[in-house]
Amino acid sequence: MDRTFEDLVAEAEDVSPAGWDFSWLDGRATEQRPSWGYQRLMSERLAHADAALDIQTGGGEVLAGAAEFPPTMVATESWPPNVAKATRLLHPRGAVVVADPDEPPLPFAGEAFDLVVSRHPATVWWTEIARVLAPGGTYLAQHVGPASVFELTEFFLGPQPQARRKRHPDTDTADARANGLDVVDLRFERLRMEFYDIGAVVYFLRKVIWIVPGFTVDAHRDRLRELHELIRRDGPFVAHSSRFLIEARKPFS
Repeated sequence: MDRTFEDLVAEAEDVSPAGWDFSWLDGRATEQRPSWGYQRLMSERLAHADAALDIQTGGGEVLAGAAEFPPTMVATESWPPNVAKATRLLHPRGAVVVADPDEPPLPFAGEAFDLVVSRHPATVWWTEIARVLAPGGTYLAQHVGPASVFELTEFFLGPQPQARRKRHPDTDTADARANGLDVVDLRFERLRMEFYDIGAVVYFLRKVIWIVPGFTVDAHRDRLRELHELIRRDGPFVAHSSRFLIEARKPFS
């Protein structure tokens, strides 16, 4: 028997959106992963670093997947529930979690890290990244690309032509170079996503808050009900995320 719209929405509203563990969506939504395997690349670099910084670590889940940390391992995060979650997860491994508002400046001395990493940062402050990198140091990150999951964004908000042009890898490349960094690797992919029920959509939008800014069930109930009926009639709602891997290096001189 099909579950009702009200049941599915209420279930999704009861789940905490803290952290970057998406296991609640198992069996309810799918997303292709980028071919380069960011966590594996990050882990390999961490194993050979002396001092590393993970910017906007979320709940620390991605960083915690690394097999080995360098002697100095620091992570920053702005959202208090995530700071608490990351602290519980990373402190036992010797990593320090710093509450930081995601605004310049980063609370560290210049040239403090030979490796800076980040997965899906909401904001990227290239001047600060360049400042805290030691000469010869590397920034390795997976960024959200342009028009990511915009099928959902525009279903709720209508056409967003200006927003579609934001987060372009060419912009980040130009900004990195403008701050004295050499971009040594850049890869881009669009990846298929499927949402199998409206509960999965509600949970995703509560967790990934920039997809539909200001999203609440009450404010978007009519469109949620329309989407529920669409999924029941036509099958999974299909969207596409966009991701790019960027590696930038600070020259020795």
